[in-house]
Amino acid sequence: MDLYFYLYASIGVVLFGISKGGFAGPIAILSIPVMSLSMNPIMAAAILLPVLLIMDVMAMYIYWNKWDLENIKIILPPAMVGIFIGSLTFSFTSEDTIRIIIGCIAIIFILLSLLQQNSQLVKPTKYKGFFWSLVGGYTSFIIHSGGTPINFYLLPQKLNKTKYVATMTLAFLIINIVKLVPYYYLNQLVVSNLKASLILSPLAPISIYLGYYLHKKIDEKTFYFFIYLFIIYLFVKGGNWLDLNYNPEGKMYTIIFTLLGVAISLFLVLKQTNRLNK
Repeated sequence: MDLYFYLYASIGVVLFGISKGGFAGPIAILSIPVMSLSMNPIMAAAILLPVLLIMDVMAMYIYWNKWDLENIKIILPPAMVGIFIGSLTFSFTSEDTIRIIIGCIAIIFILLSLLQQNSQLVKPTKYKGFFWSLVGGYTSFIIHSGGTPINFYLLPQKLNKTKYVATMTLAFLIINIVKLVPYYYLNQLVVSNLKASLILSPLAPISIYLGYYLHKKIDEKTFYFFIYLFIIYLFVKGGNWLDLNYNPEGKMYTIIFTLLGVAISLFLVLKQTNRLNK
């Protein structure tokens, strides 16, 4: 594990912590794609998992017993099924295919995260809760980002902020604990990965505080401007990887993905600006 490994791993952890500390939106979704630039994506997810558990435990201390138990009962069973499906994906899919799946999930979720702002007030239903929790369990296992689909179930309920955060915190603490089992059977909770998790773990409280600090001190428009530049960078790197593996004689994928990254980022900037100006 070299310097680039820990550089990208640290960026992934910090992005997740900043998201938990004060900035919602597509930030945490970028963590696994960033870490996958320097390592196997399964290894990236396994290394990040213990760090996420530290963040979850810290959040539980703040939001203890403030959750909505009815929603927890609806979310958890299908999420367990999603975790199982995700573990099968990791077990029977090649590393390159997993990278492509992770990239597609990240792109889709960055876009879907904006649609949640237009949700209407609805009562929770078991059908809706089952579907989005199943998707959330799957994507939580693959990319540690189950919050986006589950938000399609929770946010329209217009829960008060404390109850919403506490419900998500408890749900994902349990989900992340359960994920330890398949990661163990995938031989990812090995000494080298756990050592990397331990080295990165001090970044958990630091990045959460950083998110809180940035939320208080930096204009949200400015912050997201840099996030969207980073999204473009990830698209360029993704295009480079595709050219290297599938089009070594040209730059077709790099050009396409660069243009796609710019287009998505511009779209997100416009949507974010409209939201902040309301």
